[in-house]
Amino acid sequence: MHALLVIDVQNDFCPNGALAVDGGDEIVAGINAAMDRYDAVILTQDWHPAGHSSFASSLSAAPMSVVEMPYGPQVLWPDHCIQGTEGAAFHPALNTDRADMIVRKGYNSAIDSYSAFFENDHKTPTGLEGYLRTRGITTLTLVGLATDFCVNYSAVDAARLGFDVTVDLSLCRAIDFDGSLKVAADGMQTAGVTLKNAKVA
Repeated sequence: MHALLVIDVQNDFCPNGALAVDGGDEIVAGINAAMDRYDAVILTQDWHPAGHSSFASSLSAAPMSVVEMPYGPQVLWPDHCIQGTEGAAFHPALNTDRADMIVRKGYNSAIDSYSAFFENDHKTPTGLEGYLRTRGITTLTLVGLATDFCVNYSAVDAARLGFDVTVDLSLCRAIDFDGSLKVAADGMQTAGVTLKNAKVA
């Protein structure tokens, strides 16, 4: 069984959003078109309470600065994807009706959660692994936002858990903060993730 895992295609990560990824809305039609080629479709949704510890405003710090949390380094983000807000909603053109499951992450105020599988302590599970295993899903293709953060962390975790993982880069967009895209691409390949439709520099 082969599932499409659609990462965080939400208004706040699209143009005019609180943490906009360049071209974030350009991938929506392609993701919708791809859904019918898979046995299952799973969507993830960044879902933060107001005042989340990863928000720069919570620490009166500069957005995109890095602090040390009990679980390791943490980028401090602009407030984004706050539960129940328009920014946290899926992009209106995304076909959410095709989803077998929606995984919400980042709802624990004390810890951020980039990966669809674990919070940023790399230990606290979201429950997605168990769902995939009970469905008999062994192969995953990841698409969505952003390539170098939530897609990357999800893909690496999936590979470490033993899934056969591909990231379709034509249906992802990156923040590319201080060279983070290259670091993420190298890390994914080292973890055994296949990168599909990579642009050759």
